[in-house]
Amino acid sequence: MQSEPAVYRVGDAVIVKIPELPLEGVDPTYLYPDFDPAVGPEIAREFGAGSVDQQTGMLRQSIHTWLVRTPDRVILVDTATGNDKERLAMPVLHRLNEPFLERLKAAQVDPEDVDLVLFTHLHVDHVGWNTHKVGDQWIPTFPNARYVFSARGHDYLAALSAGDGSDAAIRAEAGLGDMVKTPLAGVYEDSVRPVVEAGLARQIMVDELEAVEGFSFLPTPGHSIDHACIRFTSQGEQALFWGDVLHHPTQIVRPDWNSLYCEFPEAARASRRWALNHAAETGILVFTSHFGESSAGRVGRDGDRFTWQFA
Repeated sequence: MQSEPAVYRVGDAVIVKIPELPLEGVDPTYLYPDFDPAVGPEIAREFGAGSVDQQTGMLRQSIHTWLVRTPDRVILVDTATGNDKERLAMPVLHRLNEPFLERLKAAQVDPEDVDLVLFTHLHVDHVGWNTHKVGDQWIPTFPNARYVFSARGHDYLAALSAGDGSDAAIRAEAGLGDMVKTPLAGVYEDSVRPVVEAGLARQIMVDELEAVEGFSFLPTPGHSIDHACIRFTSQGEQALFWGDVLHHPTQIVRPDWNSLYCEFPEAARASRRWALNHAAETGILVFTSHFGESSAGRVGRDGDRFTWQFA
């Protein structure tokens, strides 16, 4: 029997995790190209069975969406992977058939109820439920929502999709250093462009300003070209949606380890350090995109090291 999801209260809002896909048996040497097997097992022992299989050393992660309910709005932060998507390059995400919308309904939300969908970035496992397939077309899943995301992130995906070489100028303007990876092909076409063509997108600059009432998009580029952490404020209380600045609690101990999905390595490390420092200094409640267990917690310090405590 699946346990009831935890409900977090931030000001006058409630926040609930809507799970899509558990990721079991993730090999840390695959996830982290810089993984050090000499220290990895020792780091793994710092975390519980919900994050690390202590017998095998394999990592446990999650793909999910965060539902934020205020007295007058229904908001989703990122939309996971989606069903029926062609993802041959990532077999674990290929043609999923997950009861995600049923789980959303169990939280008393129908797709038509959603007012806002906010994105930390536009990678495959954060935009998939933007659309669902009807016949041979991809149709917006949340027809009454405004989809809010980075203009630069959108333009970069559109340029890569066009294949006209204009992506190089966008990378140069971003100034993030060496690029080692590009986003997965096909995601723009089936999960981003349809909401733009439907007139449901709002493209923003990622900066410290309050882009949407109660929500600020904080620049943390590197994992993607214009990644953002999203800060939510309500009645003097705050929460931080981390996105993919960290993928697993082991990076709390080793923030120098990038995931293999980080596109701009040095910028990703700098953003990770910023996010950890910000969370430790403010004590803010952090909602992660891929940590297992509750997926929420707080960052602390132990000398010159960061610590993590699940909520």
